[in-house]
Amino acid sequence: MSFFCYQLGVKSVQTAGIIIEYNPMHSGHIHLIEETRRLLGPDTAVVCVMSGDFVQRGDFAVVGRRARAKAAVMSGADLVLELPLPWAVSSAERFADGGVQMLAAAGVVTHLAFGSECGDAAALTEMAACLDSELYQAGLRRFLGEGMSFAACRQAVVGSILGAEKAALLETPNNILAVEYCKSLLHRGSSIQPLTVPRRGAAHDGAAQVEENPSASAIRELLRRGEREAALALMAPAMGEAYREEEAAGRAPVFLENCERAMLARLRTMTEQDFTALDEGREGLCNRLYRASRTAASVAEVLEAAKTKRYAYARLRRMALWAYLGLTPVDFPAEVPYLRPLAANAAGRALLARMRKTASVPILTKPADVRRLGEEARTLFALEARAADLYALAYPDLAAAVGGSAWKEGPVIV
Repeated sequence: MSFFCYQLGVKSVQTAGIIIEYNPMHSGHIHLIEETRRLLGPDTAVVCVMSGDFVQRGDFAVVGRRARAKAAVMSGADLVLELPLPWAVSSAERFADGGVQMLAAAGVVTHLAFGSECGDAAALTEMAACLDSELYQAGLRRFLGEGMSFAACRQAVVGSILGAEKAALLETPNNILAVEYCKSLLHRGSSIQPLTVPRRGAAHDGAAQVEENPSASAIRELLRRGEREAALALMAPAMGEAYREEEAAGRAPVFLENCERAMLARLRTMTEQDFTALDEGREGLCNRLYRASRTAASVAEVLEAAKTKRYAYARLRRMALWAYLGLTPVDFPAEVPYLRPLAANAAGRALLARMRKTASVPILTKPADVRRLGEEARTLFALEARAADLYALAYPDLAAAVGGSAWKEGPVIV
């Protein structure tokens, strides 16, 4: 296993960043935090950049942002920053780049820690350099023109450049996301060093068993099936506690289906031009979604009717979610305009004090700070506030879905 910038005997205190969703947090997530401190030193500060109420695969987070952020700090993180919505619900490439932007903007982060199946930062960085090369881009354009899926094209092009053995790194989900982290670091010329920890336990989408480290998707499936106790047994202890509190307040579990009629209503009232605005690649996928939305009686039916072998299912889910939230890719900012803390402990508050001197963008610790920002940042925060209100409509208890939370809440102090 290869790690960058780690030297035995170095006593300087490091700050590690982790880009996560914690949807929900489980033992594998705690393992990454613990391994990061084992490798960099027990005094290492850990800053998490976490998706808010909506996640990268185009779905509602099963528990809200504040509860997940609190659980993260109680489980070993020092500070949790919210990844703004346009990056949180985008492709793996944009998701990763948004997280890297935020860690770099903080001005205090020395390492980016992440899990991977291979556990080899050098191999992942080599792959990232390949994907960022003109040789790769030229090959990708050629293969995409033949009608292959993006994943198949990427595999074929990388195989032709680096060989089939190295291209096999792109066959597993955590390696793919890890490569995107490394690619963003390289592309931005960041001094932050990649630090990878081998993933252990169930695969990203694997079935859950109590005796093994589960995947977050398996825990969500248990909750969806009503197997509450089995799901709670697989969560990190602090996450389980936070979940119970949210459940008692009528705010968990949250599933897309809770807002299905609202999503279908939005899709059916959209015009063809509205759907076109959702299609980043202008590849005709919007037309398939438009036609499917005219007749389907569930979001799942819309996606099933619109999907093809060429397009990832998650991309369709994101487009449907963008429609519900009123997002269009053309409005996505190019750069993250501010850092917004969701939760912190004493060490995290001390880190925030340092960041106020080192950060390259404003830090929002209270909603009133928004008024001092530029127009683009104010527009983004208003978008986040609206999305939070739409997320609340998916609470099991509609009486708990009071709007305006984003304009009232500060960070959770643990």
